[in-house]
Amino acid sequence: MKILVIGAGNMGLTYAQGMSKSKLLKKKNIMVLDNSAEKLEELNEISHFDAFKELEDCVPKADIIFIAVKPYHAEKLFKALKPFTKPGQVIVSIMAGVNIDNIKKYSGLNKIVRAMPNLPAQIGKGLTSYVTSEEVSRLEKLTVESLLDTTGKSMEVSSEKLIDASTGISGSGPAYVFYFMQSMMEAALKMGFSKNDSSVLVSQTFTGAIELFNQSNLSPNSWMEKVASKGGTTRAALDSMEDNNVNELIKDAAFAAFNRAVEMGKEH
Repeated sequence: MKILVIGAGNMGLTYAQGMSKSKLLKKKNIMVLDNSAEKLEELNEISHFDAFKELEDCVPKADIIFIAVKPYHAEKLFKALKPFTKPGQVIVSIMAGVNIDNIKKYSGLNKIVRAMPNLPAQIGKGLTSYVTSEEVSRLEKLTVESLLDTTGKSMEVSSEKLIDASTGISGSGPAYVFYFMQSMMEAALKMGFSKNDSSVLVSQTFTGAIELFNQSNLSPNSWMEKVASKGGTTRAALDSMEDNNVNELIKDAAFAAFNRAVEMGKEH
């Protein structure tokens, strides 16, 4: 089996590097295409990739094609890709907002997996949600899932609407966490901590809280109740968040990302 990754940006390269560790693939069975001379030079220094600049040199050889380019490049790319594709090839798209029908229309292929990864994939802690077209076989689906799992975990969803929704939760979600962390670090600085100590305080707090959550069956509300005692410091903080409607603001932000993903689908 040969894999082609088109686009050697952050996410494309993350998947290529993750898949290079997969037992499903032999050495040099991962091809990466990019039109940047600088990026090609970088790719050629990585021994387990074959780097390409021209579609005709690699597309016909591929069994599965990962598309990791910006959504506004989609139509142009697929039109250029189409003359070199062959029946039976599977396309895995990680482009936000580009729907399966349009990928079919412009690529001429029917076996499509639409996926939404997130940034922690870069350290093997990612979450990729995905949905497939009806033409993708069970074996092909399992194969793609195994490849996606090389960067963390994958989760099949039932519709493209849920891919857009996962964009608002897991896809954009790391940025919400960083936003919250930044706010806490700024508060720590104002309280008198150094920049380094502020960073340690906040990062370790997040790491510990996530581990507690992952190692139990308790909900976030249950954990909050364990930390917050009546009249205590934590209760004061939580009451302040409730008074300022933070819960609703966070949900509004997630829906803003979701709605933008839907809009992008219409644009492309």
